[in-house]
Amino acid sequence: MKKTIFYSICIAGGLSLASCNDFLDLEPITDVATTEYLYAENDLAAYAANLYAFDLGYDNFNGKGNVCLPSHGTGYNLGLFDDDNGTDNQTANTPSKLFVTGQTYVGDYNLWNDYLTAIRAANYFLERVPQRNENGEISGTPANIDHYIGEVYFFRAWFYTQALENLGDFPILTTTLSEDYNEVREASRRRPRNEVARFILEDLDKAYELMLPTPPMSNRLTRDCAALLKSRVALFEGTWEKYHAGTAFVPNGPGWPGADMDYLSGYSYDANTEIQYFLQQAVEAADLVAQGHGLYGDYAAMFNSIDLSGMDEVLLWRAYGVSSNATVFHHVVDYLQRNGSGNTGYTRSMVDAFLMENGLPIYASGSGYQGDDTYEHLFSGRDPRMDMCILKTGDLLSDGPNLVDYIKEEDGFGYFYRAPIFEGQVENGNPTGYSLRKGLNTSGEMKTTSPSYTGCPVFRAAEAYLNYIEAYYELNGNLGGNCDAYWKALRQRAGMSTDYQLTISNTVMANERADWGSYSAGQQVDATLYNIRRERRIELISEGFRLADLRRWRALDQVKNVHIQGFNFWDSMYQLYTDPNPEGASAKLTEITLQPYGSSNEPNISAQDDPYAEGKYYLPYRKSESNIGFNGLNWTEAKYLYPISNYEFRLTTEQAGSNDFETSSIYQNPGWSMMDGTLPEGE
Repeated sequence: MKKTIFYSICIAGGLSLASCNDFLDLEPITDVATTEYLYAENDLAAYAANLYAFDLGYDNFNGKGNVCLPSHGTGYNLGLFDDDNGTDNQTANTPSKLFVTGQTYVGDYNLWNDYLTAIRAANYFLERVPQRNENGEISGTPANIDHYIGEVYFFRAWFYTQALENLGDFPILTTTLSEDYNEVREASRRRPRNEVARFILEDLDKAYELMLPTPPMSNRLTRDCAALLKSRVALFEGTWEKYHAGTAFVPNGPGWPGADMDYLSGYSYDANTEIQYFLQQAVEAADLVAQGHGLYGDYAAMFNSIDLSGMDEVLLWRAYGVSSNATVFHHVVDYLQRNGSGNTGYTRSMVDAFLMENGLPIYASGSGYQGDDTYEHLFSGRDPRMDMCILKTGDLLSDGPNLVDYIKEEDGFGYFYRAPIFEGQVENGNPTGYSLRKGLNTSGEMKTTSPSYTGCPVFRAAEAYLNYIEAYYELNGNLGGNCDAYWKALRQRAGMSTDYQLTISNTVMANERADWGSYSAGQQVDATLYNIRRERRIELISEGFRLADLRRWRALDQVKNVHIQGFNFWDSMYQLYTDPNPEGASAKLTEITLQPYGSSNEPNISAQDDPYAEGKYYLPYRKSESNIGFNGLNWTEAKYLYPISNYEFRLTTEQAGSNDFETSSIYQNPGWSMMDGTLPEGE
């Protein structure tokens, strides 16, 4: 089966979309005609192509543009690989504002309007083209026409998925609206989240039926992408409704704001039925993908290769490079070759989650764990994915010339990682001591400060394996069906013991408290479910899943006064900086005068005697009191959903222009007020 890459073009007629940007891949599609628009196969292909990069707005909390499908983008950053920043997996030098008291306000962004704009673009197409196709009015190959219609159903589902995850209850719209105030006000009425999720699954079923297993062009979505997204959405909603049961975040829960709306008065919701339905749908959809796609043998290669087209596991990827009429590049490898920098680093919690190669947790008797005082000890005998994702002293960064001097090999034959950099420009540093290796291509062709061309996987079949295992266990309470086969396949590809039962039986939940995913609703889950979540955490590291997972598991209730830890600095790692050229060292490092917090007016590291350092761990937020994370991370329940801006309430009051926002046809999410500039309840 051919793999798919994606790109976007600007639409030349019929509808002006918001994303005519530089998301072009290698070859553009033929321009769209400006007359009799959407009556030809090429029109449909071009319209759908533009949706691949539709701009969903700007997320003020994670500081990145929220474009449609995830990729490395084209900017100076780590692309996909820093999308887990702001969680217990990974962090920048400052935390996400979501986890800092007094930093998140109503009106910081307007996701509601962004999502409706994107949905309108899909509806413009879907309220015209399927009927025209049924009438025989569209010229072209019938199977191809169906495929492009299927793509737009996929994208409407994708847009709604973002709305569901971030806002919950949402209007269900299938047509474009006029500018009539009352029509817009009526159509803006929110529907309960379970209905929204069911609507998404219906669109994905249509997409699956219409799209081809091999697309008309080798750079498009396939039906398996629709099945994978269906499994993702169904698992998200099933677990959300299970773990948020009895709260205002599910229909008819105590304090659910929808209950105050006349149009939702007496709404009937059966939690058991809905949860069972979504989990069953997740199992079936995930199985479709997992049965059809094996795992690629080289885990690291999926993230550091230029061409991913021969990898059956990769269902969709974005290509970068130079063609006859486009040059598209990113800067991911640029930053990774700079000592794994880019202002992101893995946390101690993330690193400790990696099992030993024999399948035992690091604390288990007989595990063989040697401690974390040196990289050599830390990596010895661990899950091979750890070595593929995290840099250690001696790892090759580049085989080419012209890299920075502090990592130059004496004989000039290569540039190697020595230690994380925490001084100088923030973007060139690492805030935790655990530097990223995932995505590193060591070719001198992609040297620092120069363009990078590695491909970016967007959908991987491995996710389907993980979705199946989790959904099956949540649904049935056991590991029947294909759970055994899928779990062992993930472990075998990683190169570690496939005996996951050994892992489960040796897991002590009291030792896993630093892993936020070990909790749901403030209580730790059982060892089997935890290890399912742990496998997901490891396999999908730095691919942008973590925050959504934590929210759907309701795994943040217990985050109170938490201080993120980095590497073990004070046992021996500090010597890498005080003795920059020790005997036998393969790389030079500029000597640094260590100035712990409290001992200097210009501290460059956290203090060894910091009460949260346990006498040895580096604390990324505790070097300066000006850091918003200095006093620890805290979660407020309201933040499980983002608030709706006051702008939307102003547009939907009973009388146009009224300040009586209580007459709005929409309602605010739990714990937030209707007024911009206000904090959530509890802050």
